[in-house]
Amino acid sequence: MVLSSITDGISRSIESVTSGLSEALFEPVIRLGVTGLSRAGKTVFITGLVANLLDRGRMTQLSAHAAGRIDSVWLQPQPDMTLPRFDFEGHLATLTGDAPDWPESTRAISELRLSFRLRPEGFLGGLTGPRIVHLDIVDYPGEWLMDLALLDKSYADWSDEVLSRLSRRPEGAEFLATARAEDGALKLDETRAQALAALFTAYLDRARQAGWADCTPGRFLLPGDLAGSPVLTFAPLPRPASTARGSLWHEMERRFDAYKSKVVRPFFRDHFARIDRQIVLADVLGAIHRGPQALEDLRRVLADVLGAFRPGSNGWLTALLGGKRVDRILFAATKADHLHHSQHPALSGIMEAMLREAKDRAEFAGALTAAMSIAGFRATVEDQVTRDGRTLDCVKGRLADGRTVALFPGRLPEDPARLLQPARQGAERWLEAEFGLMSFVPPARMARKPGDGTPHIRLDRALEFLIGDRL
Repeated sequence: MVLSSITDGISRSIESVTSGLSEALFEPVIRLGVTGLSRAGKTVFITGLVANLLDRGRMTQLSAHAAGRIDSVWLQPQPDMTLPRFDFEGHLATLTGDAPDWPESTRAISELRLSFRLRPEGFLGGLTGPRIVHLDIVDYPGEWLMDLALLDKSYADWSDEVLSRLSRRPEGAEFLATARAEDGALKLDETRAQALAALFTAYLDRARQAGWADCTPGRFLLPGDLAGSPVLTFAPLPRPASTARGSLWHEMERRFDAYKSKVVRPFFRDHFARIDRQIVLADVLGAIHRGPQALEDLRRVLADVLGAFRPGSNGWLTALLGGKRVDRILFAATKADHLHHSQHPALSGIMEAMLREAKDRAEFAGALTAAMSIAGFRATVEDQVTRDGRTLDCVKGRLADGRTVALFPGRLPEDPARLLQPARQGAERWLEAEFGLMSFVPPARMARKPGDGTPHIRLDRALEFLIGDRL
């Protein structure tokens, strides 16, 4: 039995090494991380991307397809047998079925592998034959992404930031009053700790529903098998004069540190150790619609998160991942189908300006970056309407009640500072204009020509930036 176990272990080690060498030398793998905040449309993006790689009629800006280098693309079993498969077929059926709707948001990590057979090129192409390249796509809840910003914060700093933020939000009034009345110097009462954690979780849920971006810790909203564990039983508190061992404050601090070390660090170490390319999705239009404070909230959270992703030698995430470099990062403003194409450059400009500081750090460290406005699945068509003698560029789509309506959401400024400056100054509303949005659903009875994927906006350009050089 012992000899058999040793032999099996050696065999598995040899197989692992052989597989790794084969992958590196003969069938290279591109690992694409898809991240973003809640409601940014990660599930829709991946579904649309896969549908348009399997049927590439709408991928004219993907150079490998335009040049005829892609012979075929097919789905493979995901390489990590411990992860669930991204349910591409189910999500596509939801988007394109008889009663089309948006698929449910990501609630757990998942993975999908696409394999490309590429035709050889050049003088030696006839000798080498076709080559295989694999694309591994990793999707995980946006709520978990925000935890990146916790890793270099102490419990005291995090508590101060959260309590200060809650003082400006009606959703946090109940928890804030309770936390300020709490004496953290008193001996830990587990029942009280659980009540505080539950009240804080209720605030996070209300904040998410209201559209705020910074709803950390992310596992409080999607706990999975950690529900009820001590690492999810803490909350921010004002620092008392005494923080003795065994006090409520001390135990909250200990659990906060455990959350970082036992939950956040292993997740990013295990699942991002081999990421090559990164796309970060954000619902910029939704933040603009909610007002200046929501836009500033999104800008600050994205800057914190993307700062952690910078691939330079001084980045703590780089150290955590053993020096792994993410060499291309795309910042994508989603739901571009809610705007006429004439406003897409303004949306891309706002996205780039929001992320300027983090983007500069990434470029300084050698990463190639870009900002773009996209729609993983286009739910509207463009139209023009005349109102008070003016012709307005609109989009037209279907609402959940079945009505088809035209929308002119307002005109985005060409200078992003006209939005970002009042947002940074804490303005409560836009002075010059309001920006409206409607909740469009996928079109009914969508017709597709043979060979065409689902309708989209710039998925081909996004993929060309992310992996075009590897195809």
